[in-house]
Order: sequence, then C-alpha cells, then structure tokens
Amino acid sequence: MNTSTRRSFLRSVTWGSASLCLAPTLHAEAVYPSRPIMLINPYAAGGPADTLARGLARQLEQRLKQPIVVDNKAGGAATIGTGFVARARPDGYTLLLGTSAGHVVTPLMQRIPYDGVTDFAFIAAVANQPNVLVVHPSVGVSSLQELVALAKKEPGRLNYASAGTGGATHLGAEAFLHRARIQITHVPYGGAAPALKDLLGGQVQVGMLNLAATQVYITEGKLKALAYGGTKRSPLLPQVPTMAEAGMAGSEVSTWYTLAAPRGTPAAIVETLRKAMTEVNADPAYLKLLGSLGAEQLVLSPAETTAFVNADKVAMTKLLGTLGLLEK
Repeated sequence: MNTSTRRSFLRSVTWGSASLCLAPTLHAEAVYPSRPIMLINPYAAGGPADTLARGLARQLEQRLKQPIVVDNKAGGAATIGTGFVARARPDGYTLLLGTSAGHVVTPLMQRIPYDGVTDFAFIAAVANQPNVLVVHPSVGVSSLQELVALAKKEPGRLNYASAGTGGATHLGAEAFLHRARIQITHVPYGGAAPALKDLLGGQVQVGMLNLAATQVYITEGKLKALAYGGTKRSPLLPQVPTMAEAGMAGSEVSTWYTLAAPRGTPAAIVETLRKAMTEVNADPAYLKLLGSLGAEQLVLSPAETTAFVNADKVAMTKLLGTLGLLEK
C-alpha cells in the first residue's frame, strides 16, 4: 500500500469511527417527542379524571404531533398510578395527570414509597374541580340542614361514598362532618364511577363527588344536590347553594389536577410540554371541556405549579391534623 493509498484508508477509518461514535449521540438527542407518550390517570376509567385525561391527551397530541395513550392505574387512593410515574424513566414519555390525593393527601396519611412533591417535575396546573354534596332520593331530605338533623336523629343509618381514601371527595365530606358535628360512615371506592354506581343504587346514601360525575343524575332527579363545594355557585347548578351559603363554610375541598413528570426530566422537555399546555389553555374546545366538567381553569407555570402544590400540602397538613388523619 503506497503512501497516498494509506492516507486515504486512514481517513476512511477515522471518519467511519467518528460516525459510529456520533450515531448514538445523535439518536439520544432526537427532537422530543419522537414516539408515543403515555399519560397515567391514577383513577378508574369512566370517572371525571378519566374524561379530563382523555380530553387533555387529545389536545396535547395536536401540539406535540405524537400519539398520547391514557393508561388508568387506579387504586391506593391514587398512589398506584402516581408511584408508577415517580419510578418511571425521566425522559418525557411517561407523564401523570397529578391529583391532590396522589401528590399531597395520601402521602400525609400513610407511608408510601415516593415523595409526592420532590419526586416530580411539575409542568403545569390542569384544572380545579369543586365537589357537590348529593344524596339518594330515598334519604328524604331537601337541604343540608335537613341532612344534618337526620344524621343527629338517626346516628349510624347513613353511609357516604368517596372516590377513594385521601382524595378531595373524602376530605371534603370529613370536613363537612366535622363542621356539622355529625357521624356518617365512610365507604371508599377506587374512583368516582364505582362510587356513583352504588350511590345510584342506594347501597350508600350520601356522596361528595365531582359535579361532572353527578350532574346528569341530578338533572334527572336520581340524585338530590344539597350543596356545592366551590367559592361561588356553579353555572351548571345555579339553584344549589354553596357550602358556605348552607352554613358550612370552611368545609370546601376541591380536586385539583396537574401535569407532572418524574423528577430529573430535562428542562428542555419540561419547556416543550409547558409551551404545549399554554396553547391548550387558549383553545376554546378545551375550555368548553372544562366547563362541561364543572372544572375551573388554572393557568400556572412550572414554578407556580410547584408552589401551588406545596401550599396545598401546608393547608392539608393543617386539615388532616384537625381531623386526626395525619400519619403517625
């Protein structure tokens, strides 16, 4: 091999080796997202969280140009799905429809294998959903005051359904019971859908559930709405008083939702998702979805969302302490 040929050969080997070395790097730095994304909903299919998750997924697909698959991982008062995301690879392909239960309340009530705040990179707030206190018509009451009087007159007769221990539907009811100084037995379910099924069937008589899950049955007369858990009356139920108007101020606990990723998710990916959420929040179709669910829009940056979650943790620590529900 002469000198010229040897030089050409060495150049070929050098450039070939360089290309092999660069290939994994170029692949690893592919523009995000380059494949389908999984969005975990920590509640059962068919409930309001599932409806919100699927609506949000469709909106994000339009902006990110990749399929977003909603996977319901219910149970453990939202800790099964939340914990799954906490353990996931922080690459932006496993996201969480975060909830107050999974991030704040349940971790305060029991020992779980993740930290509800520090193990996540919060991207945006999604919505705030007040609950409504409803009863089965067989209870025979038409106001919150009548329910309180019945519970005092016949202790042990009534049960109430929640979408799971530690969630807003549970704590809102407990805050009401504490405020009213009555006792109604708690029956927790794995989501709003199964809780609603037994409530409609009369197996449980009372529920503090999301308006999205109960509105149609209230309209049809299959459930009686006694009080709304928002700061003002819902335009979907203008005739139903707020908890404060019904004399139970201080017992309002709403379900909030966030979009979150595992801790350590690269800032560039968080920023891509933040930009997508900014566009989603300006979409009239998405605002219509929130309205149909009786949900209030929350527009917060990643830093503001993190601060919001931390503030709720402080508030819930106080409430759970008052109710004697803090993990010891």
